[in-house]
Amino acid sequence: MALSIAAVAVSGLLFTPIPTLAQAQAAANNTFNNPLLPSGPDPWVVTWKGNYYYMNTTRASLTLWKTHDITDLRHAEKKVVWTPEPGKPWSHGVWAPELHRWGSKWYIYFAADGGKNESHRIYVVENPSDDPIEGQWTLKGKVADSTDRWAIDPDLFEVNGVHYLLWSGWKGDKNGEQDIFIARMSNPWTIGSPRTLISSPVFAWEKVGDTPRMHVNVNEGPEALVHGNKVFVFFSASGCWTDSYELGAVVASTHSNLLDSASWKKFDHPFFKQDAKAGVYGPGHNGFFKSLDGKQDWIVYHANPAPHEGCGATRSPRIQRFTWNADGTPDFGAPVPAGQPLEKPGN
Repeated sequence: MALSIAAVAVSGLLFTPIPTLAQAQAAANNTFNNPLLPSGPDPWVVTWKGNYYYMNTTRASLTLWKTHDITDLRHAEKKVVWTPEPGKPWSHGVWAPELHRWGSKWYIYFAADGGKNESHRIYVVENPSDDPIEGQWTLKGKVADSTDRWAIDPDLFEVNGVHYLLWSGWKGDKNGEQDIFIARMSNPWTIGSPRTLISSPVFAWEKVGDTPRMHVNVNEGPEALVHGNKVFVFFSASGCWTDSYELGAVVASTHSNLLDSASWKKFDHPFFKQDAKAGVYGPGHNGFFKSLDGKQDWIVYHANPAPHEGCGATRSPRIQRFTWNADGTPDFGAPVPAGQPLEKPGN
């Protein structure tokens, strides 16, 4: 009996179909590995007419990547679309650009300063071209609420026909804590309401922030995610100079007054954090996008490949697909190790 079983097993092996070279190549062509680029802090992705448009912090200019395959940024069309003239309040420290479509025009929101971090404010440029990598980008000016205080990491979103701006800022005029604010926009370059504070660092995992000179508690990089009747605002907690940089969130109902701080509830736990076993440290400053077929939700974020690398050029852009829990919250899973094959976004 044993010999018969063995013969059947061998027979089964002999008749197991062997993938053809074409099938193997097709399987390989449908997968990708993180990171997408060797360097790219504060990544951002948006889709438009069958293409992905990607941005990240370059510090000196605004650069766009255009591609049909977001996993192949290394070979994407790449273009510097706007460079600030020297000697202006927006000439230095160009951080965290985001490309947004409002009406029939494109806008890039970003933070910049005049040479000192204390002067960081939010600015916006406009382009009427249908393809944002073409046409002329024009500075529309500073985007500030009435307090005109330190502000970085702008994110624009829309709920019930109203546009809102999120950013990370200071309550006063000195560093020591970064908080998340929201305001209503009256047009793409004008804030039309007082700012509302919706998140401050309160939990221990939000307060890892020692530096040689001072301690800073951080909530930054806010990103809106609208799903069903909920608006989530994810933010990066703790200092980017620490390995504890990770994603927290607040949530509000789409039927509530989003400019009322009481509408927002904070989760007491992080949603996405470092994984030493996977070799992913300080994952944060994320964005969200849909696959080109509109059927999949993806998160884009940066992370370091080794501990204690901080806020430098080793931060590289990564993406992974996420799903939704029964309670309506997103499930990002754990950061995927570099080099692990992942299925590409649907086309």
